[in-house]
Amino acid sequence: MAKTNKPLLVLFVTIFLDLLGFGIVIPILPIFARELGASGFLIGLIAGSYSLMQFGFATFWGGLSDRIGRRPVILISIGIMAVSYLFFGFATSIGALLVARVLAGIGAANLSAAQAYISDISTPENRTKNFGLIGAAFGLGFIFGPPIGGFIKEHYSIEWVGYFTMLLCVGNFVLAYFALPESITAKNKTAAILTNPARDILLGLKRKTIRELLTVNFIFISAMSMMHVTATLMWVEHYDFSEAEVGYVFAYIGFLAVLIQGGLIGWFNRKFGDYNLLIIGNIAMCIGLTFLPFVPPKWFIPLALLLLLFISFGNSFLTPTINALISDNAANHEKGKLLGTNQSLGSLARVVGPILGGTLYGIQFQIPYVVSGAIMILSGVLSYRMIALHRSQEG
Repeated sequence: MAKTNKPLLVLFVTIFLDLLGFGIVIPILPIFARELGASGFLIGLIAGSYSLMQFGFATFWGGLSDRIGRRPVILISIGIMAVSYLFFGFATSIGALLVARVLAGIGAANLSAAQAYISDISTPENRTKNFGLIGAAFGLGFIFGPPIGGFIKEHYSIEWVGYFTMLLCVGNFVLAYFALPESITAKNKTAAILTNPARDILLGLKRKTIRELLTVNFIFISAMSMMHVTATLMWVEHYDFSEAEVGYVFAYIGFLAVLIQGGLIGWFNRKFGDYNLLIIGNIAMCIGLTFLPFVPPKWFIPLALLLLLFISFGNSFLTPTINALISDNAANHEKGKLLGTNQSLGSLARVVGPILGGTLYGIQFQIPYVVSGAIMILSGVLSYRMIALHRSQEG
């Protein structure tokens, strides 16, 4: 075990720095795109392009890491991320900003290589715990990233948001180059690099319970993504928030993610069970998303923070529960593939959600939230039907 501690720590720092850069840019992105003259639809397209590239390149990076090793793939992808943030800093047009986000999405798809690295250096007893580091790194990235990004943009310039994040990537590259060893000794020279995620999704949708879980996950992430791409615009344009204040709100969301997923989710799971958490998660998400844009500015604290708490609980209940139920309903030899299919659908949802949310925001700023709340009702109905069928079969 002692041998795995140092590589795991280095990998955690590598993932954290990667997600810190994501957290710095993501709340600022809609504002910057708006300043460049982007419509709501184009803002959604720019935000969604990142996830579209993740969808297309995740399996490529994973397969390539089987062939040439995890370390070189992680280093290459960090380099691509550094270039993407340099483009972000120099972007003076919508087209250049789109190129920057496309490059960032290609580089960020290296998460599959990072997951493979964790699997390589973990034992069966600590694998789940080690995988939890990715979720913790994501939450920490959202705690520290948005306030840093908001501060830099407000007190310096949008260019320095890109330059600072690029420097983070350079530091990340140096750390990984000197401190991250290769995790595999026998490389698979015949590993498939190019696969068809769309085919895997279609195969998963042919199976009843898996289809309903995949659908619930797609709806839920689409609804969340509609909020992520429009919340910054809403708080700046209709609540008179500064970029720094928006960063503090996102940091609050990140803190809740770390608190609930890192410390409380085990207790809630033992208390209520997977199926009840699925229903509670849908209800919490529906309430939080639907009412968020109707909070009067003078009541942002405490009402909006309470609704964001509902959203955070919904997210924290749904994400691990859906993955657990997919795993429970899959044979041992297909668990990984089906969980990967669920991740691919999640990436597609992060394309659809921002484009739809940005377009609806351009019509009226409350509409994306009303629509996302409505589709969470659909998600809840599907979840209830699936659970009722499962329980009738057990009875």
